[in-house]
Amino acid sequence: MGWTRIDRSRWKREEYFRHYYEDVPCFYSMTVPLDVTRLRAAGLRLYPAMLYLLSRTVNRHEEFRCALVNGEVGVYDALSPSYTVFHKETETFSNLWTEYCGDYPRFLERYGEDLRLYGGLEGFSPKPGEPDNLFTVSMLPWASFEGFHLHLPRGNDYLLPIFTMGKLFAREGKTWLPLALQVHHSVCDGFHACRLVNEVQAMLDAPEAWSGPQS
Repeated sequence: MGWTRIDRSRWKREEYFRHYYEDVPCFYSMTVPLDVTRLRAAGLRLYPAMLYLLSRTVNRHEEFRCALVNGEVGVYDALSPSYTVFHKETETFSNLWTEYCGDYPRFLERYGEDLRLYGGLEGFSPKPGEPDNLFTVSMLPWASFEGFHLHLPRGNDYLLPIFTMGKLFAREGKTWLPLALQVHHSVCDGFHACRLVNEVQAMLDAPEAWSGPQS
């Protein structure tokens, strides 16, 4: 895990960062429907596939890897997903994490092993050795939504993106997945958020290009 401090005296985003972090602290969220019809037709498992695609896109762009460490803003070399698993018996959840790998079949193996070892364990974070370079993904498979927003009254120092997915729904002969993205405006503008969504959709439209042979 690497993290590189940004030289703010030369940072092209310094003016925007200062405004949205110091002058007018600002998060924003957007919710979009993603067309997962071809992903489902390919027989791919939705949750690990989305964890992979979000990780792949987040790691492609610096604005989603910005984080504060000891009061300094910098960029992680890579991020891995931290995601929720639900325990039906106790109606609680746990956070697990799987190290990101650009090869989907290998990532799927890692995900499956983490579920096998820790998926049945209760507690907030049952998998040991949790690193700092994680971004958060949640799944709410019980209801679809058109808007979703997290309130972070003391979260101004949290610059990494947060993703929330909802229940699949059918429309116009296709299958759709609600995806909510929450980001800190100091490091991420609407252009960046829309680019991420469009890149994820492009990969959903061509699962054969990245999924490879399935384990």
